[in-house]
Order: sequence, then structure tokens, then C-alpha cells
Amino acid sequence: MEKKNRQWKLFAFMFAAVFVVGLTAGCSNSDSAEDEGDGTLTLYNGQHKDATSSLIEAFTEETGIEVEDRDGSSAELAHQIVEEGDKSPADIIYTEESSPLIMLEEQSLLSEIDEDSLESIPEEYKDEGNEWTGVLARSRVVVFNPDMIKEEDLPDSVLDLQDSEWKDQVGFVPTSGAFQMQVSAMIKLEGEEATKEWLEGLKANGKTFKHNQNALDAVENEEVPFALINNYYWDRQAKEKGADAMNSELHFFGTHDLGDLITVASAGILESSDNKEEAQEFIDFMTSEEGQQILTDESSQYPLNPDVETEGLKPFSELTPPNDTLDLGEYSDGQEAVELLQEVGVL
Repeated sequence: MEKKNRQWKLFAFMFAAVFVVGLTAGCSNSDSAEDEGDGTLTLYNGQHKDATSSLIEAFTEETGIEVEDRDGSSAELAHQIVEEGDKSPADIIYTEESSPLIMLEEQSLLSEIDEDSLESIPEEYKDEGNEWTGVLARSRVVVFNPDMIKEEDLPDSVLDLQDSEWKDQVGFVPTSGAFQMQVSAMIKLEGEEATKEWLEGLKANGKTFKHNQNALDAVENEEVPFALINNYYWDRQAKEKGADAMNSELHFFGTHDLGDLITVASAGILESSDNKEEAQEFIDFMTSEEGQQILTDESSQYPLNPDVETEGLKPFSELTPPNDTLDLGEYSDGQEAVELLQEVGVL
């Protein structure tokens, strides 16, 4: 119960901190949920719009089922569903991380997904009760400019970045959800005090950016030798420009280091949905080879269906995320991470 209360408080806090008034207008047509389902799905989408739009287009072409895409941050959308309760117009929610789905499950707001559509997803990336499933994964990486720093001269661990030798060498994005999950994992594995010291050192040594793309651009333009980002920002740009045209490269620690943390975008069907059959078809399509191929081609994130090709990406099977971080337990809500980032003064 304590964990649930802390998760609820975090999402309420995040929602209050980043809430955009226009979201309510776009997402709160509660009367529609009282009507019988009309076969048109409403998707609350916290993932990348372009990739999701391509998925929706292919799904509608194949099934004839229309999908209305309502975008917002994952935390905002999850909190919106809690506020709407059984009157929510949403049929499906698709989030950047699994934490919002865990919160909704604990509020009994998700419906069980058909096991058949989850057969292709590894057990560790889906809910034991089949109320939500992982869809895509991304890895935390170091992007570096080889004209400014050689790969062999990079730190041996992301934990080393608190050391003064990395003064003015590293960029990071404290507002990134994946960075905050990285901090949560550090609290779990290293303890709160050690994590606070690391953040203080990183603040002293590093340069902050508002977005992962900004951090990548800074490395590309020789503003900073290396930065902490998600893999798909580099992989997506390399696909567009050609890897040989990039001024930067990716570095994976390869040693189960916290710098190689994996986070998982996830989806679930709302218990209040009047279109569960159609929503199930959408989940089926998301996890199928066709749907997963569309998503990874458009976003350069890792498909969780192992039968899908990932041309240009480091093979998912070769990634070495830190042990004991797929389930962060009491730290999965991210509350301690947010509080530490605020206390240190980088958020």
C-alpha cells in the first residue's frame, strides 16, 4: 500500500508540474465513453507521434478500424485517465515508460490483454497478469565525438562522471524520463547518498540540455566531447544522413553498467473501453512482426518481438543492461529520483 501511495503521489506531482491546459480540452470528452462503442479507437499516446501515426495508418488500412490519436506526456495521460475513471474516452494508452501502466493497473483501470498477442514479447518485458505489455525498448548510451575524445579515453563507467577529470566534458538531459529512470536505478543499486554525490559531481562537471536531440547536436557540433542520451536519437539521425556522415559515434559500456540501462515503452487496454475487441486487435498489431517493424523503422527503437529486423542498430541480444534494473521495485515510480534532482538543483 505504501508503494502505491508513493506512486500515486508522484504522478499527481508530475501532472501538476507539467500539466498543459490544452490537454484537458483534447482528452476529456467524457460523454463519449458513456455511449456504446462505435468501433473507432481512441489512443492516448505518450510515445513519438510520427512512428505511432505510421502504425495507425497501417493498422487502419489492414483492419478498417479508425484510430483517434490524442498526444501528451505519459504522466499527464495516465493521470487524465485516473481523473476520468470509467468515463474515460480512451481505449488504449501507450507510454514512454512502464511506470504509468503499473500505476493504472494498481488503480484497477486496465483490462487483461489476450495472451496470444503477447506470445512474441519476452516475459521480462510484460505484466505477469497480462494487463500491459512492453512494445519497444531503448538503451541509454554515450554519444561521443572522436575528434574531441577517443573511445578508449571515455570513462570506464557512468559512475565515474562525478570525478573532476570530466570537468566540461559531458552533456546530460535531466528532464529526460530515461535519465530519471537511470537515477532511480542508481538509487536502487548504489543507495541514495551515493546517487546524490554522483549528481552533484555530474552537475559540477557537465552541461545540461533540454532535450536528447540538443545534446546529440552539441556533440556533433563539437560543443561537448560526449553526452548521455537514448540510442535512438543517434540511430535515427544516422539512418537519415548515413552513419559515415555523422561526426559522432555511440559507445556502449558493455559491462552491465548503469550507463547501458534499458527502458521500455508500454501499452494497455482500458477497463472502461467499449471497444475492447478492436483495442485487442490494435495490441495484436503492435506486437506483430509487421507492427513492430513499422515502429522500429520509424523510431529506431528496439522491437521487443525478436523476429523483427533491426538493421543499423546494435543487436538487442548484445546489449548488457545493468542487472536487477528491469523491475526497480519501490523506486520504479521515480519519486526519489525527481526529489534528488530537485535537491541538487538540476531539475
